[in-house]
Amino acid sequence: MNPLIIATRNPGKLEEIRLLLGPEIRLRSLADFADLPEIVEDGDTFEANAVKKACAVARHTGCPALADDSGLEVDALGGAPGVHSARFAGENATDAQNNAKLLHLLGETPEEKRTARFRCVIGITTPDGAVRTARGRCEGRILKRPRGRGGFGYDPLFLVPALKLTFAELSPGEKNRISHRGRALKAAKPLILDALALD
Repeated sequence: MNPLIIATRNPGKLEEIRLLLGPEIRLRSLADFADLPEIVEDGDTFEANAVKKACAVARHTGCPALADDSGLEVDALGGAPGVHSARFAGENATDAQNNAKLLHLLGETPEEKRTARFRCVIGITTPDGAVRTARGRCEGRILKRPRGRGGFGYDPLFLVPALKLTFAELSPGEKNRISHRGRALKAAKPLILDALALD
């Protein structure tokens, strides 16, 4: 069985996906393919970006590929940063810079109006061009200051009200059970196994 190529160079995201999919699926990442051209995420939806990345990687590697596009949607900001979540503060912005811009834009917005969600769309593509997608979301609220040391991205600011904890305060297992990516990958797993079996 061919490996599943995960269209990311982010080691945190790769490890999250590895934990969610389990040991029976052999994974490789873009770090294993130095000659892969840069894929520009210029879609205006999470689905467009996920499918574009997955198709490009499957064509280049000749293996089934999985790409996700995910981001944070903040209601008080009209759904921003959305598809621009990773580049919110600029093309090569760090997590800290993105978080600082988010807090600056929200300013003194009251707690009850700081509602937000993480959304994820996963695209699974085989080299012959067959495409499958799965989705997940997690509702929460944006804090006024970061809490916790785990996770990455906006995790220290994203509070899950039912747990009274941020994503950055959850263990990897707890986060995977409720996160947008965890829910999308759970929905995607049978599609992934099907794609690997067909390849």
